[in-house]
Amino acid sequence: MAEQSLPVVAEGAATERPASGQGISRRALLGTAGATGIVLGAAGGTVGYAAAPAEATPLTSVGSDEVMFHGKHQPGITEGLQARGHLVAFDLAAGAGRKEAAALLRRWSETARRLMAGEATGPHDTDVARDAGPSSLTLTFGFGHSFFSRTGLEKQRPVALDPLPDFSSDQLDKARSNGDLWVQIGADDALVAFHALRAVQKDAGSAAKVRWQMNGFNRTPGATAHPMTARNLMGQLDGTRNPKPADSDFDQRVFVPESGTPAWMANGSYAVVRRIRMLLDDWEKLSLGTQEAVIGRRKANGAALSGGTETTAMDLEKTDAKGDLLVPVNAHARITRPDQNGGAAILRRPFSYHDGIDADGTPDAGLLFVCWQADPLRGFVPLQRKLDRGDALSQYIRHESSGLFAVPGGASEGEYVGQRLLEG
Repeated sequence: MAEQSLPVVAEGAATERPASGQGISRRALLGTAGATGIVLGAAGGTVGYAAAPAEATPLTSVGSDEVMFHGKHQPGITEGLQARGHLVAFDLAAGAGRKEAAALLRRWSETARRLMAGEATGPHDTDVARDAGPSSLTLTFGFGHSFFSRTGLEKQRPVALDPLPDFSSDQLDKARSNGDLWVQIGADDALVAFHALRAVQKDAGSAAKVRWQMNGFNRTPGATAHPMTARNLMGQLDGTRNPKPADSDFDQRVFVPESGTPAWMANGSYAVVRRIRMLLDDWEKLSLGTQEAVIGRRKANGAALSGGTETTAMDLEKTDAKGDLLVPVNAHARITRPDQNGGAAILRRPFSYHDGIDADGTPDAGLLFVCWQADPLRGFVPLQRKLDRGDALSQYIRHESSGLFAVPGGASEGEYVGQRLLEG
């Protein structure tokens, strides 16, 4: 999680409150109002102060955070959750092939490098993100199954990119699934993220057209008193058992080894993208105890129902006084444990989404689920198959779109993403 950032009074603003019973001069009032957003209430002339803590961290610390574009792995995989995200898939235009795809990835990579450094895209930049700084912006690029036939690179298509199997809980919209190319954009500022989305779309030009696009969000860095696991729209802590870079087997689980096949995927990863609607009206009718039984964890702090804190190992055999398991057999947290799935593990890095209210008043809201693994056949697939067979959470969610993308390793200085595939 990003470090905490707190609001501060603007430069030149008055920071002292008048003593009790004292009036406020017109000059002081106007100066404070302009700097801190003072509010004058109509009833009784109430004065409300947006006062800043004495030791506040400037908000510019959020904007100044920068992620490097060049590296062993692409950005946007191991970084902490970002406040704003856009997922967008493109299909190559009719007649566009390998040459056009290479030129597009070259343009996208240069744009990503500039934007992630907080720079303008060029002389015709839209200025949407002017003044903001990098804001932890990341852009991540991947290839879908169909990309390889469109570019004549079928022999380079990884076996791990074979289409995902059907799951009984799927109600997929094909128009909002898959795609030749996939771009993930994340930032801690909404305008910075939108600016990148617009730049990527403009760069596509006549080479590719948007197939689908989705918008997501997470909690803003600094909104909690200390870094903590994020909550989803069901109010649950989401990602407690995520693999951590410090784990000895993290790279093995998440990234394709340098000796892996095909060679162009060395240090890359596979992203499974699922739009999962949460049936919030049904979920919110449940009692707190029932919600916790469905998940297998306390809603307040993420602790397993078997006891302890969020990080305490779950005791799957512990029972209550009646002999009933404290963590139900169909609890989501029990079913998804790696030791219950032959060691299968994924790195979750999702965004929440809310796309308005349906005609019947139902919120179109849920999770833009993005997970990373070295091989989806050893990561997402066995987990989802297990969930498909009896996860208590399944009756409160609906999988509405899906995609699987091969995300190559990071680009070295002077390279563009995917160069080893497209020019190999």
